[in-house]
Amino acid sequence: MPKKTEWTPNTDNPAFTTKVNEGISHRHSAKKKNIKKSGLKKAEFYINGIKAGNRAVLAQAITILESNAEKHFQLGQEILSAIIQYSGNSIRIGITGAPGAGKSTLIDTLGTKLSRAGHKVAVLAVDPSSSVSGGSILGDKTRMENLSREENAFIRPAPSGDTLGGVARKTRESLIACEAAGYDIILIETIGVGQSEITVRSMVDFFLLMLLPSEGDELQGIKKGTVELADAILVNKADGDNIKNAELTKHQYEQAVHYIRQATKGWDTVVALASALNDTGIEQLWDIVKKFEQNTKTSNIFYNRRKEQQLSWFRSLIENNLLDAFYADKRIKKEWRNWEDKIKNNEIAVSNAANILLQKFLGK
Repeated sequence: MPKKTEWTPNTDNPAFTTKVNEGISHRHSAKKKNIKKSGLKKAEFYINGIKAGNRAVLAQAITILESNAEKHFQLGQEILSAIIQYSGNSIRIGITGAPGAGKSTLIDTLGTKLSRAGHKVAVLAVDPSSSVSGGSILGDKTRMENLSREENAFIRPAPSGDTLGGVARKTRESLIACEAAGYDIILIETIGVGQSEITVRSMVDFFLLMLLPSEGDELQGIKKGTVELADAILVNKADGDNIKNAELTKHQYEQAVHYIRQATKGWDTVVALASALNDTGIEQLWDIVKKFEQNTKTSNIFYNRRKEQQLSWFRSLIENNLLDAFYADKRIKKEWRNWEDKIKNNEIAVSNAANILLQKFLGK
């Protein structure tokens, strides 16, 4: 009989949210069963489960929050309203970097250390979306094998969808749910392209930019704006033959950050070395995060940023909901194709067509 994967517990463990059953020896020996999907439960079920730290219920609740279905919206809002008073007690860390910089390896190593030290670590990993199904492509749970085994850890891959910047629209709600479930460290991994860095910066306390060792004498081709967002820059893969290049890259960025404005008032961007694969420099990185938290809380910058982020979230939701309402409007849908044809044929200026449709939507 086929064996289970080596990371699966030998006995049932309520803290392990993924259950892998033994395979079957012969295809025809399995009997078909009629499986009836269970309906949605009342909000109280999810609220109590989240407060109790039940990972399976937390995962179900986040699925509801992520859903775009109308039937899930009211339930999701009821859950959020009840748990928001239990949120906010964490350090929120955003991690970005070009593909291949080792973001998932770093999270796996750092998260495992923190979990074993008694922290509860939640990872919200924003994956690129499939253009076919809309689902996550990379599957971060498979790339964070050590962390996924920890009872104090929760990993939630989320497809980026068509949201600006590649960050799932409901990531903020997921973050609140994780905090309400008792997770005191929230790690948000971006896909490292486009405007995702700016979006994640708007929802975290500490922002980490990961780089690869450079082989040249010039700074890597990273936008100045991205570096300006970082509270710390980590040159990863500083091991083996890469050590010399890693030290050179670190020196280059230490010089560069002096000419770039601070991402956080009163805090100078720190540049550090690490090898997530070899577990070197990880404890030093965590010391930087703790020092940042202490300094910014003492100066109240930490709390003021949280308040500003709430207002930013409020404004972005208004904007998104207005866009959804516009495109869902029956009058707009009815005339949309006609206006597209007029624009294609140069029968009307684009700005004029947009203004006419907006006036119609507003009932003017």
